Amino acid sequence: MVHDDEALDLLSALLAQAKKSGADAADGLLVRSASLSHTQRLGKVEKLERSESRDLGLRVFIGARQAVVSTTDHDAKSLDALVERAIAMARVVPEDPFCGLAPEAMIARNIPVLDICDVVEPSPETLIERARECEAAARAVPGVTNSEGADAGWSTVSVALAASNGFAGHYRTSEHSVGAAVLAGQGTGMERDYDASSSVYGSDLEAAAAVGTRAGEKAVRRLNPRKIKTTKAPVVFDPRVSNRILGHLAAAIDGSAIARGTSFLLDKMGKRILPSGMNVIDDPLRPRGFRSKPFDGEGIATKRRAVVEDGVLTTWFLDLRSARQLGLTTTGHAARGTSSPPVPAPTNLYLEPGKISATGLIKETGSGLYVTELIGFGVNGVTGDYSRGAAGYWIENGALGYPVSEITIASNLKEMLLNLTAASDLVFRYGMNAPTLRISEMTIAGA
Repeated sequence: MVHDDEALDLLSALLAQAKKSGADAADGLLVRSASLSHTQRLGKVEKLERSESRDLGLRVFIGARQAVVSTTDHDAKSLDALVERAIAMARVVPEDPFCGLAPEAMIARNIPVLDICDVVEPSPETLIERARECEAAARAVPGVTNSEGADAGWSTVSVALAASNGFAGHYRTSEHSVGAAVLAGQGTGMERDYDASSSVYGSDLEAAAAVGTRAGEKAVRRLNPRKIKTTKAPVVFDPRVSNRILGHLAAAIDGSAIARGTSFLLDKMGKRILPSGMNVIDDPLRPRGFRSKPFDGEGIATKRRAVVEDGVLTTWFLDLRSARQLGLTTTGHAARGTSSPPVPAPTNLYLEPGKISATGLIKETGSGLYVTELIGFGVNGVTGDYSRGAAGYWIENGALGYPVSEITIASNLKEMLLNLTAASDLVFRYGMNAPTLRISEMTIAGA
C-alpha cells in the first residue's frame, strides 16, 4: 500500500498535469482501504475474506464548470487518460456558479493528529475466536434455538487530499467489530434479535461473549409478542434506535436541503426546535470517534460545534457549495467520495445526555411503548410527517412488560423534537449517538 507522503506526491503531480492541460483549478482524493472479515454459523466458518482497494478521484474546474472522474488504475498511461477525460467533461457540462475550491485563506493549515487509527491489524485467528465466543455465548442462553451466525471484522482507511489552492493533508482511521444474530422459540413462534459492538481500537471492543449473551437474551425476551389496540401514548426509544431521530434532524439541517427548500426545518434557524436545556453536538475532533477527521472533504479545518444549543438551532451543515448558495460560510462539513463532488454531512453527532436514568425515565412514563426496532422509512423530509413500523415492549406500571410487534408509530418530527426527554445513558456506539429518548405522545397503530 502506498505511504501517505507518496500519496500526496501522486496527487500533486496529477494536479499539476490537470492545470497544464487546461484546468483553472483542481483537487484530488486518494482513498486506500484494507479489510478483513469473518462469518461463522453454528461454529463453522462460512467466510474469511481480506480485501484492499485504492481509489483515486480527480475534480477539475474550467470557469464555472466542474467534472469529477475516478479510477482504480494508477499507472502513468491511465492517469494521463484520467486527466484528459476530466478536462473534456468539464468543457461541456453546464455551468455551476456555486462550485469551486476554497480560497487559499480558508484552507486548514494546522492539521491535528487524532487518535483514530489502531495500527495493529488483528490476525484471522483473532477474528475467528471473537466470532466463536460471541455465537457460543448467544447460543448458550436458555431458549435460543438456532443461529443466523456471528461475524467479526476489521478495516482501515487512509485518506489523502490535495488541491491546487495549496491544501495537502492525510489521515487514517480504523474499526473493529463483532456481533451475532440468533433465534429463539420454535416453528411459527420463532423470534430473532441481535447485538453488536464496534470500536476504533481493538482494545476498546466489548468482550465478544458479553455481546453474544445480550443477543441471546434479547431474542428470548421477544417470544410470544402481543398485538395492541390503536392508541396514543408516550413512546420511548432504546439507544439502539434513538439515533434515528437524530438522523432525521441531521438530514433536515443539511445545507443542500436548505438551499433547495426541501426541509421541515427550513424556517427554524435561531428558533427553538428541542426542549430547553437540550444540546446537540457535532464533534469531528472527538478522540477515537468513528467519524473523527482533522479536515473535511474540501480541506477546511473541522471543529466542535453546538448544532442545537439550549434547544435552539444554531447552524446548518454546510460545504462550500451550499454555503455559497445561502450566502453563508462553510462549516467544514464537506464529505466526499472519489467519484462525486462534496456534499454536507455530520461527523460525530450526538445528543447530550439528560439527568434522569433510563430506568427512571421508563418508570416515570408509567404506560407506553418501548421501541427496540424500527421498520421501513415512512418519513417526509419536507413536511416532517413520520410513520414507521416498530417492535418492542409495552411499558406497564413503569417497567418493561410484554413484547409487542406489528405496530406503526406516527407523528410529525417537529412535534416529536419539541417533546423529547433524554435519559442519562449516552454511550458512543456509532457515528451518530443518542441516549434513551422519550416522546411524550405518538399515535400507535395496532390491531
